[in-house]
Amino acid sequence: MTEQIRFMAENSAEPTRILYCDPPHITVCIPTFKRPGLLSRCLDAIEKLESRGFSYSVVVVDNDLEESAKEVVTGYRNRFSVALSYFVEPVQNISLARNRAIANAKGDFIAFIDDDEFPEPRWLLELFKTCRACSADGVLGPVIPSFEGTPPGWLIRSGLCTRKTFQTGVELNNLRYMRGGNLLFRRDISEGAPMVYDPRFGLTGGEDTDFFERMLNRERRFVWCDEAVVYEEVPKGRQNRAYHLRRAMIRGLTTADQFPSFGVGTLKSFVAVISYSLSLPLMLLAGHHLFMKYLIKDCDHLGKLLAYCGIKPVSKRTFQ
Repeated sequence: MTEQIRFMAENSAEPTRILYCDPPHITVCIPTFKRPGLLSRCLDAIEKLESRGFSYSVVVVDNDLEESAKEVVTGYRNRFSVALSYFVEPVQNISLARNRAIANAKGDFIAFIDDDEFPEPRWLLELFKTCRACSADGVLGPVIPSFEGTPPGWLIRSGLCTRKTFQTGVELNNLRYMRGGNLLFRRDISEGAPMVYDPRFGLTGGEDTDFFERMLNRERRFVWCDEAVVYEEVPKGRQNRAYHLRRAMIRGLTTADQFPSFGVGTLKSFVAVISYSLSLPLMLLAGHHLFMKYLIKDCDHLGKLLAYCGIKPVSKRTFQ
């Protein structure tokens, strides 16, 4: 292992030490908040990961002041096959939790997985291989829904829980398809950024979109790896109409914070709200799944327009 000193900000008085390893080392970061059962399942799967050509360790950051994940991590630490560290971010804010994980990570690469997700055994290996083969700065992979119980038919047919996938090696530059739940990136791409994830989006969501936008503006390259599969728990509480409508409204509010109120995007949202609203009666006749799909699209744009008018029906993300 060799050590190099890198500065995280031009005006920073203290350098941040980044360790470069041989073989390369990956720190798997798991932010968690009051989901000990799901965290246990995630850790079970991570312990079984294949690792060839690199080593890895795990950092869990508990975003709960009451340390609800501590007992789970302590139980695993004594028998875990790789190094497992536990830290607490007392301020409830997903951006701060992610930043604390990065600050306590070691090695050349950072991987993020959510506490309600669990990977296939070759997850980390496929991300690493693709990153090296494509000379990329980061790699994203598919997140496949894993439903609790039997989900309603309209939810499956609407595709609201299904995310678009790509062929391995495809370069990503559309923020719509870039998320932080299944992600590997080179640690050094964050150099020059005092905070990797912006705390302004820590309660509403959208911190990953902001991260990718800044990285793309700095000409960092992200590619897709379709073999790096993780599964995401979709509990009963996420299988109802209210959850998806609220989530759409939050997305709209977050988008409004990232773009100016007067522009082409605002005009597109205005036209979209009119078009989707007029189409809803027809969609309802065609099928409830289509009605919900287009109502969600309507709320995405409506939330954005309401935010521009100073109206925020949902002030922060309170759902799990």
